[in-house]
Amino acid sequence: MLKQIKSIDLKPSMYVICTASWSNHPFLKNRFLIENENDITTIIKSGIREITIDTSKGVPVTIAESVSHGDKEIKPPARWEPERLVTDELKEAVRDDKLPPEKKARIVYDSATVIMAKLFDDPKAKNISAAKEGIYDIVDLIISDDKTSLNLLQITSHDFYTYTHSVNVGLLSIMLSKALFKGSDAHDMHELGAGFFLHDIGKVKVPPEIINKPGRLTEEEMMKMRIHPYQGYKILTETNQLTQECKYIVLQHHERANGTGYPSRLTGDDIHVYGRIGCIADVYDALTAERSYKPSMPPFDALKLMKEQMIDHFHKELFDKFVLLFS
Repeated sequence: MLKQIKSIDLKPSMYVICTASWSNHPFLKNRFLIENENDITTIIKSGIREITIDTSKGVPVTIAESVSHGDKEIKPPARWEPERLVTDELKEAVRDDKLPPEKKARIVYDSATVIMAKLFDDPKAKNISAAKEGIYDIVDLIISDDKTSLNLLQITSHDFYTYTHSVNVGLLSIMLSKALFKGSDAHDMHELGAGFFLHDIGKVKVPPEIINKPGRLTEEEMMKMRIHPYQGYKILTETNQLTQECKYIVLQHHERANGTGYPSRLTGDDIHVYGRIGCIADVYDALTAERSYKPSMPPFDALKLMKEQMIDHFHKELFDKFVLLFS
């Protein structure tokens, strides 16, 4: 029996059928049994949001259907649960001092991508709270481990799905915050990290056809897109997950120092330092992302363009610090 499900609801031992072109995913076959969580991560990162499963050949998706392992019957959950949002693999990797930095960075990045993909699918209070626990671990890692941070900087994905963009901006912003606030106890780095990762949470209120449009947005579509900072603020308020740090980041990451940003067209010092940090990381990731209407811009070229053509958008000293992350 064939069923269409969301990729984030996949489980190991499900038999999947990829209707996407073979060239659009890294698997050798279009039909195969999922062996582990890494297969699920790969499917999600390939941009496959929904996928077909064959319940006659693998684990079914509904809780009413179960799979037998020896003499023990396991009932897979119909949806992911918040307590499983942050995997043991991520927790162990963050705390494993013997794990090579490049391997630790890959586990952290892939885990963060899955966390954000699942969260954007269902941004309820308990899910946001669970996601923040994983983000706190990632913040601690970046603050304490320069080698893994460097590897994270090098492996960021260049696609522009909302969840990978959120991870990229989260990582870049935490690294910049670390450089700016090192030695200061005046900033709650955990909540800052959560705010940066959640900066685009309001996009769940933007019509999917606008979020997923392969070409440039029309002015009317852009007007609908520009509601997402306020909608993000509203979601975090309604779920009681809003701190002062998050409020600045979510509301101001599209403000520009020259007053051309949104939603409030703030200028200069009216933009909080946290909003300025989010703005720089957001613009950089947008420039280096590959879109259907533009190729991925190399990091050096993106930084050069930001400096030569967009410097009035940013706080210069913050931008200079951001550039040093790549040196």
